Formats: sequence, C-alpha cells, structure tokens
Amino acid sequence: MKPTLVFYCLLAAPLIHAKEIALTFDDCPMADGKFYTGEERTNLLIKKLKDLGVPSAAFFCNTKNLDARGMKRLKEYADAGHAIANHTANHLDFHQVSTAQFIAEIEEADRLLSGFKTFQKWFRFPYLREGDTFAKRDALRAYLAAQGYFNGYVTVDTYDWYLNGAFQKALIEGKKIRFEKLKKAYVKVLTEGADFYDAIARRTLNRSPRHVLLLHENDLAALYIDSLVLKLRANGWKIVSPQSAYEDPIAKECPETLGLGQGRVVAIAKTLGAAGPFWLWEDEAELEGLLEKEGVFR
Repeated sequence: MKPTLVFYCLLAAPLIHAKEIALTFDDCPMADGKFYTGEERTNLLIKKLKDLGVPSAAFFCNTKNLDARGMKRLKEYADAGHAIANHTANHLDFHQVSTAQFIAEIEEADRLLSGFKTFQKWFRFPYLREGDTFAKRDALRAYLAAQGYFNGYVTVDTYDWYLNGAFQKALIEGKKIRFEKLKKAYVKVLTEGADFYDAIARRTLNRSPRHVLLLHENDLAALYIDSLVLKLRANGWKIVSPQSAYEDPIAKECPETLGLGQGRVVAIAKTLGAAGPFWLWEDEAELEGLLEKEGVFR
C-alpha cells in the first residue's frame, strides 16, 4: 500500500468508528407547559447540561411570542454558552406558503435573534420541510447562501414532540403518570433512534458522521435530558457541540431530492438509492402502543 493511501486510511478510521452527536432543541422558547413554567424548564436544561459536561447545545428559536420573559430565557441560554439560531418567526410550513412569505419569516426572526452574543447564522426549516418544489427549494438555498446562513440540518429525526404532547394531555386529563416508565420510554425512543440513523449512515456513507439530534425545548426534555445523555454515553456516544457536528463533510452536501424531511443522512441515502426503512419510532400509532404497553399513563 502506498504511503499516501496509508495516511488517508488512518485519517478515515476515526470517522468510521466514531459515534458523536450534538444536541439541538427546536421551538424555543416554548410557552409554559402543564408541568414546568418556561423559566423552570430553561433553568433545568441549563443546569443539567452543565452538570453533564455537555460542551454546548443549540436552541433554534421562533420569535412570534418573544416577549420580555422569552428574551430573558434566550439570554440565559446564551449566557450559559449555548447557540441561539433561527427557526422562523411563526413556524410556518414552507410547503404551504410562498417563497417570499417564508423569507420574510426568516428575516423577522433574524432581527430579534441576531443581537444575542451566541447567535449563529444557522437556519432550521420548520418540520424540516425545505420546499415542495425544486424551484422553492433552490430559491431558499440561494437566499440562505447569499445571506450567509447555514442550513442547520439534523441527522437524527425524532418524535419527542409527540411524546411530550401525550404527557401534556395526560396531565390535563388528570391521569396518573408513572414517571419511571415515562423516562424509560423517552430514553428508549431517542437512543434507539440515534443508533438507527447511525446504522443508515454506516451502510450508505461507510462511516459514522458527527450527528445532530433533533429535540424540542419541552417539559420532557427538561425532565429527562440527563437520563438521555447518560444512556447515549453508555451506548458509546460522545456528546459534541453543534459547531463541531456542523464541520462534518456532510454539511457541504446538498442532496438532490425533495425528500429532506427526515434529515441529511436519510436524504443522502435516498439519493444513493439505498433501501429503507428510513424511520424508527416516528409513527404515532407505534408510539401510542409503546406508552400503552408500558402503562405510562393510568
């Protein structure tokens, strides 16, 4: 084997075997939940992430209800070293609005978010929907590039929002909540999802990229982010910063597909003709079955 080839093989080896993942939270700052107020949730997430030694996380923010309370919470995330990023003003579905309307959403959010000291020009599409036509997709890609924005993609899609919705519904209905079983279900869904998407990457890219995990700034995240991180680490994952994750080579990929709603790894896999399935624990009936089987709510 030629020396140069040996060098590149050695360079690639850590990429093949690494299991690295960054934590990102959408829809921040979420309103008061039925379990925590917004302030309680923010304080818990900051404390737990610090105690866990997580280098930093990213909070993708909507600004439609960004009042004084919300601004204070975002400042606290920024003061703790976490990235603040753009998720539009009103969380509109790009498939349902015009390109001009959607760009206005980005710009409105940018005006309110760009003053935070840890603001990053990262943009994440609501619902991960990057356009229902190639013309809209390409127009947004060109716009983001012209504005110096980076696509804040995910590689590990999750339905944590659905689990939180079931939790909130149970609280409203006054059901008994078996918190240990709820924690078990939450951690199971998210950690199995991370391994599932990593397996797709290994099959199609022949390596494990630095992953980006999709979470939401909700009550379940505040309750169980510590349990989730500990389980990920026990499963061989290293928690890295979003900045580090977005330096992975797939950050430069622009998959030629409209099937972008499950994140960058699946989009690349589809363009390479990989066979599915491409989802795990992203079916509402399946999640309801898990909660019922475990007897989470009574």
